[in-house]
Amino acid sequence: MSDLVIETTGLRKEFRSRRGGLRVAVNDLDLAVPRGGVHGFLGPNGSGKTTTIRMLLGLARASKGSMELFGHPVPSALPQVIDRIGAVVESPKFSPNFSGHQNLTLLARSIGVPKARVDAAVETVGLTGRDRDRFKSYSLGMKQRLAIAATLLKDPELLILDEPTNGLDPAGIREIRDTIRDLGERGVTVLLSSHILAEVQQVCTSATIIGNGRMLASGPVDELLQGGPASMRVDVPDPTAAHRVLDGAGFVVTTPADGASLLVESDDPSRVTQVLGEAGIWLSALTPVRRDLESVFLELTEADTLGHTLGHEATGATR
Repeated sequence: MSDLVIETTGLRKEFRSRRGGLRVAVNDLDLAVPRGGVHGFLGPNGSGKTTTIRMLLGLARASKGSMELFGHPVPSALPQVIDRIGAVVESPKFSPNFSGHQNLTLLARSIGVPKARVDAAVETVGLTGRDRDRFKSYSLGMKQRLAIAATLLKDPELLILDEPTNGLDPAGIREIRDTIRDLGERGVTVLLSSHILAEVQQVCTSATIIGNGRMLASGPVDELLQGGPASMRVDVPDPTAAHRVLDGAGFVVTTPADGASLLVESDDPSRVTQVLGEAGIWLSALTPVRRDLESVFLELTEADTLGHTLGHEATGATR
């Protein structure tokens, strides 16, 4: 049995623009999603996430490269594995005047799964007690959870979610996050496509970051967070004066949006304390700052955007 649930090699998707030019949506993408847990598929809007998912599900044809699901080549072997996959790529169509339970019961009957799966799916996504309410009365978060419940009727081994928290308020985002975390802990492999990094980091065990259709980084989240400059948050009575002193001592210093503290790139807190103390500036707090997925994401995508732009300029390409 393969340790990878999803694997793509050199995957490429090209489109012809209305002006006849060639647009590359996915550029030789190598994607590897391990079995079990939640894998974040991260990238800016327009980076090729949805196009990749559509190719995996047979909804779009690849221009080049290979894809495998559960070790089977797709799209040729998709009929053999499709029952092992659940996906929420677009907003599903439910009858607004039926309850959530009725909608799921009709769907279960149409795909030939036992009615008992309906109650199990409702419980898994946390809709017990609200599943008898009409669908039209549901909040966006509840509608999204019902969509996930619909995919769980088949008891899938792989669940693919494309931007499941788009348009949701904080409460709805938390509901979906908790549902995804629970599914990963139950043994379902979840591919979570998103650009909301703070939410993704709370549920993902591994991640792939893409930009301009290319893979920029991939691996366990803990490994992705390693590296990069160490930094610390410095709280002082006069941030402006402290900024000037630290900058003069050669530190890289930035001021966060709140303006009440400083971020200093350094792995030596004693040196920061000494420099400020010699200038008569006394610390009220000094806190190490751990890298998060958002900072890694921004570093990678900004560098990729710059490189992509310079490459176009060097070749004289025009948009």
